[in-house]
Amino acid sequence: MAMRFGRLDLNLLVALDALLTERSVSLAADKLCLSQSATSSALGRLRDYFGDELLVVKGRHMILTTRAEELIEPVRGVLEQIRTTITITPPFDPATAERQIRIMASDYSTQVLLTEALAQMEKEAPGIRFEIQPMNDAPVDTLERGYVDLLLTIDYAISTDHPSQILFEDDYVVLGCKDNPAMQGPMTRDLYFKLGHVTARFGKSRVAAFDDWFVKRQKQQRRVEVVAPTFLSLAGLVMGTHRIATVHRRMAEMFARNLPLIMRETPFNIPRIREAVQWHISNNNDHAIRWVVERLAAAAKVNEEKSNVVSIEDSARQDAERERLEFEYRMNNQNN
Repeated sequence: MAMRFGRLDLNLLVALDALLTERSVSLAADKLCLSQSATSSALGRLRDYFGDELLVVKGRHMILTTRAEELIEPVRGVLEQIRTTITITPPFDPATAERQIRIMASDYSTQVLLTEALAQMEKEAPGIRFEIQPMNDAPVDTLERGYVDLLLTIDYAISTDHPSQILFEDDYVVLGCKDNPAMQGPMTRDLYFKLGHVTARFGKSRVAAFDDWFVKRQKQQRRVEVVAPTFLSLAGLVMGTHRIATVHRRMAEMFARNLPLIMRETPFNIPRIREAVQWHISNNNDHAIRWVVERLAAAAKVNEEKSNVVSIEDSARQDAERERLEFEYRMNNQNN
């Protein structure tokens, strides 16, 4: 039997939360695993209860009414309180848990962390299944809409509204073919900007990787001759050419071990990246998600001990520089 408060079916609160979040009947239906007609019917009952349209069509989209905007936080808060105080969470046992965890991550993060971490987790939690989704134009929005459970990306790109944990650091090197004459000696700044480059960009709006964004801020501009869809494709695209790529050191070392490629230090300082994992605040007490985060952190620590990346204590000046870069990076990506 449906729980009711006055004339409100409390089960409709879940539908209301989805509608307010998605601002679309069809997207809310997908999230709720309901038909579009059932979701439209739920919207009709909610409109009747609140005496307000809640969502109205404007152009090709739906927008929230003022009343609907006012309901976003209270509804979310009520559902979270019900979930945390009424729903009884069974104890989490990795060995017997049956669960799917969806992770949004770049192919770089997948290659240097997830491959080993998920292999280890299979031994400890064989019933947990994983789905890795590629990075898109709006990773934080994807997390907030509940389409993924974990977001794995650089700390500049995560949200300040949700919990997160730094996993590891990495820096950048120049990668090129062993037969490339430009790679036979140290990489100079003049040579770096003279050569053709391969870089990776992501999503429909071709969001630049951090190194691409940072180098664009230099007084000199590099000549990008190939834009690749993934980090993993950079290796093949510099092989047999005179082009170079600026690549995370951990991934470059994997390439250099297995392919006719060599690395050189970058001729100017590119700030190290910090890879972070983030989860929605509503999942803070989800023991399965927290366990996966712990296992990712443990795998990252093992990799850190094997890594050639030199971690330097941040001074107050370096912290201030990171904050400035983070602000610029966030503003740039909001404007794209």
